[in-house]
Amino acid sequence: MRILLLVALSVMVLFADKNQDDTTKQAIVKIYTTAKTPNYQEPWSSSIRSSTGSGAIIKDNFILTNAHVVADQTFIVVQRYGQRKRYTAKVHAVSHQADLALLKVEDKDFFTGVKPLTFGTLPAVEQKIVVYGYPMGGNTLSATIGVVSRVEHHTYVHSGESFLAVQVDAAVNPGNSGGPALSNGKIVGVVMQVISKSQNIGYLVPVNMVQHFIEDMKDGTYDGFADLGIGTQKLENPTMRRHYELDENITGVLVDKILYNSSLKGIIKEEDILVAVDGHNIEDDGTVAFREYEYTSYQYFVDAYQMGETVKLEVIRDKKKMQIDVKLKYMADDMYLVKTTRYDTMPSYFVYGGYVFSPLTRNLIRSTTRNRLMLSYLASQWQEEDRKEKVVLLKVLASNLTRGNNDFGMWVIEKINGKTFVDFKDFYKKMQNAKNKYIVLEDKDGVKVIIDKEEAQAKQSEILKKYNIEFDKSIDLRK
Repeated sequence: MRILLLVALSVMVLFADKNQDDTTKQAIVKIYTTAKTPNYQEPWSSSIRSSTGSGAIIKDNFILTNAHVVADQTFIVVQRYGQRKRYTAKVHAVSHQADLALLKVEDKDFFTGVKPLTFGTLPAVEQKIVVYGYPMGGNTLSATIGVVSRVEHHTYVHSGESFLAVQVDAAVNPGNSGGPALSNGKIVGVVMQVISKSQNIGYLVPVNMVQHFIEDMKDGTYDGFADLGIGTQKLENPTMRRHYELDENITGVLVDKILYNSSLKGIIKEEDILVAVDGHNIEDDGTVAFREYEYTSYQYFVDAYQMGETVKLEVIRDKKKMQIDVKLKYMADDMYLVKTTRYDTMPSYFVYGGYVFSPLTRNLIRSTTRNRLMLSYLASQWQEEDRKEKVVLLKVLASNLTRGNNDFGMWVIEKINGKTFVDFKDFYKKMQNAKNKYIVLEDKDGVKVIIDKEEAQAKQSEILKKYNIEFDKSIDLRK
């Protein structure tokens, strides 16, 4: 009798597990995306590509996926597990910063019989997870099992910014992107990237990042994850600590840069010691304990807040501790000299007598190996009040007018007619409004490109026609 009871209980457990598994699968979605991919070396042109990804149905009939699955999209259809019909979907909200997106399907039949997946909590190291999705190698739903290997800040490839990420050893392949990682039946992360040429090293956008994004989008506007707008230096060196007369019990980081548009401008000073954020001590290496025995960047506790909210900081100035309340106003993208990678828009450019100009973007840097060392350095720099963007002579279209200058490409411009400029639009205005016969462009080393204004304007239409360029400037400059 006892044996029969145990067998019956085992069957009930297996049946319950199967029902839970089927319910989960019903909420997994395959995403088919058609996208227009800009050509940053020829910014007037683009190409069409098709790709697939994964997603999960969550509360309020949203489909949660990665931003990179639907980036630059022109058309999206989605298909549920176990069904053959595809439904048209639209992007409801997107965070390219955190590589997350929410899709909407207008046809309510798509959601019939689906129980939306719910969210769990940030998983622990060694916690078991199941990754669902539609990776390469087949057309049907795939499920792979693994464990959480580590939880720490990592660079998100899609945006180039650093946020908390969950590393897992579950097999993750192209097509898995956007699929949910579940633990105990709840979403604990969204698959976003892998390390190529590695053995099962994948990364998830953790659930706390996902929930921050969803909360942010409730008002219909994406505000993003805030940045304090300061540069800090580790205080691990003993000589440096003695110089600032820091007690052994005090840890923190040195403030060595305050950006002109920082939320902390006028509140904090260079050479202040930042010792705590949101009541959590900052270690000398710039990390904080977010769980017992686990450390990551102190930005973790800033990322927990929404834009417009206030975070508490503690600093030491002149050997005295101070409490500071900071209202979060800006993203890191508001402060970079070279903007983070752009999506869902065509690149800015204009052609002037065969000379092609463009703002320096990370997309542009990624598209070429030319002048990479200098361009990568510029990508690590911050804006100044009088210089918010760099401009490059992207390429020179060969003609009698440009003869001798055809080797110029990805050439960073510092001055126009002896004057600096703030950004690309300011540069464009200065080019259009130039009064001199010659326009003299100059780099930081004094190397010059000189354009005869009248000749350039006279030859413009002929050059555009020769190179099959419909518009001499991007749509943002034509408005």
